[in-house]
Parts: sequence; C-alpha cells; structure tokens
Amino acid sequence: MDKLRGAMDFCIRHQTVLGYSIVSLLTAASEWIFSSVVFKCPCNSSNVLYGSVFLIVPAFILLLLGYMVNTRTWRLLTGSCPPQKRCSSSPWGTSTRYCIVLVQVTARALVAPLTWIAVALLRASFYECAASGNSMIKNLMCKDKEPECHKLLVKIPCDEKLSKNVSGEFLSLQAQSQLIGWLLIASVMTVALISTCVSRCCSPVSYLQLKFWKIYSKKEWELFETKAKEHAARLAEININCFFEATDPAPFQTPSNEDWQKISILYTFNSQEQYYSMIHKYVNTNRQQRQIRGRRSETPCFRICG
Repeated sequence: MDKLRGAMDFCIRHQTVLGYSIVSLLTAASEWIFSSVVFKCPCNSSNVLYGSVFLIVPAFILLLLGYMVNTRTWRLLTGSCPPQKRCSSSPWGTSTRYCIVLVQVTARALVAPLTWIAVALLRASFYECAASGNSMIKNLMCKDKEPECHKLLVKIPCDEKLSKNVSGEFLSLQAQSQLIGWLLIASVMTVALISTCVSRCCSPVSYLQLKFWKIYSKKEWELFETKAKEHAARLAEININCFFEATDPAPFQTPSNEDWQKISILYTFNSQEQYYSMIHKYVNTNRQQRQIRGRRSETPCFRICG
C-alpha cells in the first residue's frame, strides 16, 4: 500500500513530464505502425512527394490536434472578439498577452509533431524515399558517375543493396536521415533548456512561490468544477420544479455576464498585486469596492443653508 501511495505521489509530482512522455511514446508507436504497415515508397519520380507527405503532413495534423486539445487555446479565443468590442479595447496589452499565451500553447503543441519527425528521421524510411527523388541529392551523390546513377538512386528505397553501390564515399540516405534526426533532437533539447532558463530567470516570483501558484491554480480549478456542477444542478432543479409546478422561481444568486467575463480573462502575475488567478483578483477587488461604498454610505452629509 505504501509503495502504491509512493507511486501515485510520484505521478502527481511529475504529471507534466509523464504526460509529455506518454504523448511521445504514442507518437513514436504510431510512426512505427505507419512506416511498417502503411508506407510503401513507389520508387519512381513520385518519391519526393510521397516521402515528404508521410514525413510532414502527419506532423502538421498532430500540431493542429495539439492546439485543439489544449484548453488554454479555447480560453484565449472564447469571447475575445465579440461584435460589441470590435477587437479594439486595449489592443497593445491584449496583443501582448495573446502572443505570450500563444507561444506557451505552441510549445506544448509541438511535442507530438517534433517527436514524429525525429522518430521518422531516425527510422529513415520517409527521408530515404523523399531524398532519393530530390534533384539536389541526386547531383551530390551521382557526381562524377554514370548517368545510370540517377535512375538507380530512385530505386534505393526498394533495394537495400543499391545503396552501397550508389552512395560510395558519400553518406548513405539512411545515414543522412539519422544524422539529421539526432541534430533535430539536440537542437530541440537545447532550445527547450535555454527557453526554460530564460523564463525562470525573468519570473516575477521565486521558486517556492511558483510551486505554490501551481498548486493553488490546480486546486482552484478542481473546486471551481465541483462548485459549478453543484450550482448548475441547483439552478436546473429550481427551473424544472417551477416549470412542472407552475410556480415563480425563488431568488437565486448567480454570477452576471460581466462577472463571468472578468474571471475568464487569462491571468498574468503582477508583483504589485499578490493575486494568483482572476477569481482571486475578482473576489478581493469586489470586497475592496464594497468596503469603499460602505464607508461612503456611513459618512454624514451636512447641508449648508444660506
């Protein structure tokens, strides 16, 4: 039981890394199935198109899926440009916030596409097919060789023995693909490390406060979903009862459209205001406004008579 609890705690602490790892493993497995079962290089003049489609199009589809399944994408877009606003309210601040969130969403969405391309390059099937029909590769590999080399190069994906005869001292197509694959992996890891270091260095909060912020955000969202379901269930029950019993509904407090709009904006931490979410900011701002109105109502008014 203790081992199971320890394993669960480990999964919770490293759920982001584990999530990316699962996505990468599923993508790699899908690539293996595609290259082994579906992919059949035509070994003719269509090699470039056929190989490029299998290498790039699935990665593009995975990128689109990454955007679609990320809730921050829809939170960013939903209600951001209604007709009454006409996209004109604080354009500079809004555009900056949108760009920052879009970069973060894109970074997460790129995990699966980059995994697909990296694994495909390491397996070399797609690249070998596409490169064998590329004119530049043909000129490099068939330099100072007989014209027959150009025709044989197209047949390499269908005959492994031809690769040794054609490539000569030049790197084989499979070796080129694997070399590009490892360079891509090293480049992505380097960019990820540098961007993480820069974002942490420029963070407005300390390491422990950032951990607290993440914990708070997660717990707030869990409680919000629970309370929203309970609130929606009570409101639905009141309306259904009033409909069937033909009675007037009892007063029921629910947030206004303006309140929903205020808490739906993506929050950016401000060191001058120690709030951890838009709900946190909304609750405290409303409380301060109520206190100010209360003081004003308690202030005595003196009438000056002339």
